[in-house]
Amino acid sequence: MSQDATLAQAPAQAPMTHKEILEALSGLLIAMFVAILSSTVVTNALPTIVSDLHGTQTGYTWVLVATMLAMTATTPIWGKLADQFSKKLLMQISLVVYVSGSALAGLAQSMTWLIGARVITGLGVGGVMALIQIIIGSMVSPRERGRYSGYIGATYGLATLLGPLVGGVIVDSTLGWRGCFYVSLPFAILSLIVLQAKLHLPTVKQEVKIDFLGATLLMGGVSILLIWVSLGGQQFAWASATTVYMVAGGLIVLALAALVEGKVAAQPIIPLQLFKDRTIALATIAAIFVGVALLTATTFLSEYFQDSRGMSPTNAGLMSLSMVAGLMGTSIISGRMISSTGRWKVWLSWGMLAVVVGTALLATMDHSTPLWLIGLFMFILGGGLGATQQNLVLSVQNNVDQANIGAASSVVAFFRTLGGAIGVSAFGAVLSHRVAAQVADGIAPLVRTGQVTLQQAKALGGGDVPALSSLPAPLRNLYEVAFGGATGHIFLFAVPCTVVALIAVLFIRETRLRTTLDKIEEPEVALDLAAELQVGGALEGAK
Repeated sequence: MSQDATLAQAPAQAPMTHKEILEALSGLLIAMFVAILSSTVVTNALPTIVSDLHGTQTGYTWVLVATMLAMTATTPIWGKLADQFSKKLLMQISLVVYVSGSALAGLAQSMTWLIGARVITGLGVGGVMALIQIIIGSMVSPRERGRYSGYIGATYGLATLLGPLVGGVIVDSTLGWRGCFYVSLPFAILSLIVLQAKLHLPTVKQEVKIDFLGATLLMGGVSILLIWVSLGGQQFAWASATTVYMVAGGLIVLALAALVEGKVAAQPIIPLQLFKDRTIALATIAAIFVGVALLTATTFLSEYFQDSRGMSPTNAGLMSLSMVAGLMGTSIISGRMISSTGRWKVWLSWGMLAVVVGTALLATMDHSTPLWLIGLFMFILGGGLGATQQNLVLSVQNNVDQANIGAASSVVAFFRTLGGAIGVSAFGAVLSHRVAAQVADGIAPLVRTGQVTLQQAKALGGGDVPALSSLPAPLRNLYEVAFGGATGHIFLFAVPCTVVALIAVLFIRETRLRTTLDKIEEPEVALDLAAELQVGGALEGAK
C-alpha cells in the first residue's frame, strides 16, 4: 500500500448470495482447518519428537517459534499481494507451500532439519490465516459477517480439539510422530479443489511494488530479539556483552525498518498511516497481547500435562476439550449476536476480561492442582479468546475500504502472530531456566542420599528434554514438580500482557457496522449531521 493508497477503490462487485457464500466458505474453512491442525497436531507430539531427535527445551521452543516467525514476517506480504493479485490463487499457493513444508518435516532426521521444515510450513500457514480473513472481508459486509463467524469459530475449535487428539493417537500408534506431519495433507488437497470450483472474487489490478527491504529488516530485527530471549541465561548471561550487542542490534534494525516503512518504501509492507486510525491502533495493541495469551496456553499446557502430570499425548489432547468448548461457544454466540444487534465492543470487552481472569487463574497452578480445576480455568480463558479473536479483525475491517482490506487485516494478523512468537520464545526461555535451576537444586540431595546414581542424574541434568518413562521414580517426580511450578510461573508473566490488551480494548471507539462491502458514507450519519445543522440554525435564529 502506498502513501495515497487510501484513495484506491475496489471495482464494483455484485453481492454474493447466501448459497454462494457458503460454497466458497466451505473451501476456506477446510484451509483454516488445515492451518490450525498443522500446529495443534504437533503440540502433543513435540515432547516425543524432541526426545527422539535429542533436542533441548530451547529446541522445543524453536520448533514452534520458527513457524510463528515465518508466519509473522510473511503475513503482511500476503496481505499486500491480496490487494493486487487474485486472492484465490494466493490461497492455493500458500496451501502448496504448506504441504511442501509438512512433507519435509515428516522426513526430519535432526532438530535443525525439523526447524527448517517448520519455517517453510510457517510461510504457507501465514498465507492461509491472513488470506482467510481478507477473502471473507471481500465476500460479506461487516454487519453480516457475524452470521458466518460462527462457522469460523466452530472450525477453529474443531481443529484445536481434534489436533491434539489425533496427534496423540498417531504418536501412541505404530505410525509414530512422523505421521503427524502428513495427516492434514488430504484436507489441503480437498481445499485446493473446492476453492478452484467455488471461490470467485474480482481482482484489484495495481502496480506491484513489494517492499522486500522493509520485510527483510522487520524479520531480521524480530529474529535477533527472539534469539536473544530464547538463548539468554543459557548460552550467555543476561547481563553480558552479548546481551547488549543483540538487544542494541535488534532495536537498530527495527528502527531502520520503521524508517523504510515510513519514509522510503513507495508501498510499505506495514503502512504506518494505518495507525492514525484509533480503532486500528488500539486493536493492534490488543492483538499483540491476545497472541501472547493464546500461544502461551496452546503451547505450554500440552507440555505441562505430559511432563508434569505424566499423561500420554492422547490424554493430554483430551484436556484441551474445556478450552475449546469455551472458545467455540463464545465465538458462535458472539457472531450471531453481533449480526443481530450490530454491537461488537461489549463482546470484545467482556471477552478480554475473561482472558485476564483465565490467565490469572492458570498462574496459580502447579504439579498438584486438581485437573477439574485446571479445566475450569481453561474454559474461562477459551471463552474469552473466542469472543476477542475474530471481533478484533472485524473492528479493523469495518474501518477500511475494500481496496485496502488486505493490508489492514494482515496488520492485525501480523502483530497477533508476533505477540505469540515473542511470548512463546520469552516464556519458553523462562520455563527452561526455572526447570533447569530447580532440577539442579534437587538432584544433589538425591545423589547424596543414594536414591539415584550419578550417571542417572547426568541423564536429567544434561539439558535435553527427557523421556519421563525411562527415569527412576525420584528423578521423574523431581522433574514433574519443577515443570508444574514453572508452567504456573509463565502464566503469571502473561497476566500483565492481558491487562494491557483489556485496557486497549476499553478505549476502542465503537462504530456502527456497515451493511455494505465497501466503505461509504452511511445515510444515517448524513441525516444526523443535517439534523444537527438544522438545530444549530434554529438556535441561531432564535438568538
